[in-house]
Amino acid sequence: MREIDLSRRPDAAPWLTPEAYWPHLTAATSERDAPVAALHLDALRHNAHQLLARAAGTPIRVATKSIRVRSVIDAVLALPGFRGVLAYTLAESLWLAETADDILVGYPTADRSGIERLGRSPELAARVTLMVDSIAHLDFIDSVLPAGSRAPIRVCLELDSAWDVPVFGHVGVRRSPVHTAEDARALAIAIVARPGFRLVGMMGYEAQIAGIRDRPAGQPARGAVNRFVRRRSISELAERRGAAVAAVRRIAELEFVNGGGTGSIESTRADASVTELAAGSGLFGGHLFDGYSSFQPAPAAAFALSVVRKAAPDTAVLLGGGWIGSGPPGRDRLPLPVWPDGLRLLPLEMAGEVQTPVAGRGAEGLSVGDRVWLRHAKSGELSEHVNEFALVHDGRVVDVLPTYRGEGKAFL
Repeated sequence: MREIDLSRRPDAAPWLTPEAYWPHLTAATSERDAPVAALHLDALRHNAHQLLARAAGTPIRVATKSIRVRSVIDAVLALPGFRGVLAYTLAESLWLAETADDILVGYPTADRSGIERLGRSPELAARVTLMVDSIAHLDFIDSVLPAGSRAPIRVCLELDSAWDVPVFGHVGVRRSPVHTAEDARALAIAIVARPGFRLVGMMGYEAQIAGIRDRPAGQPARGAVNRFVRRRSISELAERRGAAVAAVRRIAELEFVNGGGTGSIESTRADASVTELAAGSGLFGGHLFDGYSSFQPAPAAAFALSVVRKAAPDTAVLLGGGWIGSGPPGRDRLPLPVWPDGLRLLPLEMAGEVQTPVAGRGAEGLSVGDRVWLRHAKSGELSEHVNEFALVHDGRVVDVLPTYRGEGKAFL
């Protein structure tokens, strides 16, 4: 496996011409059996540089959950402007720490063996930062290895970045119970006073800003509501996060304040209290991003399934396909057939574990053995279904990139 070079911006954007882009991927991967996952090198380059342009100089911590391919993570980190890793489990972090040296675990952990391994290794403890949002997390770590028998544990305090409003209720995801500046200050005091811990960072993920589409196709009313929520939440969070960060900085010398996601880069970098961004989904470009008006990543990652039967002249049946994106169940979490053009999923069957029917004018010309290209709703989740990506460049497969799964790793 060769080193991936993302430094060069692509000269063209072939993905903007679907009638050429998808047959190009079909031809390049024709000797590989389906299901086949492909990663277009120039589309990946485009997406990486688009993220950097949107960040406008604010460092981006790479969210590995949205990639789950080590060679791609390494290639992105080699680009100036990307700095550090945002991992999703402690086990993953300890694995990545073989080559990475600035890893933030994005979620609290109850991994006893991982905590023990971390605490017994000063080198790992210097590279990995754990997420906490309560004294209970400190108690749990101490129950595994008391402070006097381990290296100091670096911790990051997570601020709840959801928007609490009477009309809509709790808008966002349910993560940290630390909501106000006073909450953050109280927890910071407890961490600093606790032997065996170092408070080095703060983080907040504004899912109600980063994770909702402001222009969902065919849903103008929903789009209007989403735009309202985004505007009001951006304003509310900037004030509240700024106050919380200032309160914690009076208690501890923070190395970083992390915020945002691919969908909120512009508003998050505008918050003066934030020192770095988090992003990853925009690199592969899942189809959920098709409903954003301020940016449009290229469909760098996609997968192809084989036609294994014709149920009717205008209906082809694919082997597999039930690769559903996490989150609220709905059509937007389903794989999206993109080539041939003119395909749709059937309302009463949708995407099935072992077969997925597609119908429409695009199915009329399909025969057994032909391929249909689909895009996953989200990004890194696709990597849980395949062992490798075929890296496509200049009309051919130039490398094969193992996913976490292909390397024998399943972290969640």
